[in-house]
Amino acid sequence: MAKGIEIREAHFPGRAPVDTYGNGGFRFADMSHRGSILCLPSGIYGWDMDMSKALSVESFQRVLDEADDIEVLLVGTGTELRRLPPVLKNALKARGISSDPMSTGAAVRTFNIMLAESRAVAAALIAV
Repeated sequence: MAKGIEIREAHFPGRAPVDTYGNGGFRFADMSHRGSILCLPSGIYGWDMDMSKALSVESFQRVLDEADDIEVLLVGTGTELRRLPPVLKNALKARGISSDPMSTGAAVRTFNIMLAESRAVAAALIAV
């Protein structure tokens, strides 16, 4: 018997550059996503984050779970630069991840370059 529409967690199972950003979302791999995203070695995930929410260890847990495959984490903090809280920065550093907060636009551009260079990069991008 049919169950109806099944809503799943947003996930693209691969690495892809971000083609465009703005209007509250991102385009990548011939798809679009409304809201923030995490670009990780295991794929691109929808991320429940916006500029009004605090950056916390809990909100970066998926990044920490994949730490073995990440050397650099670019954090696109929206339209304004936000510092990472010391507890979050220390948690990332303890797992061997160098973190760099910047505007979302700068993070997208830097991520695309580092991805093209086959670097061990990840990005946490807050939608603008």
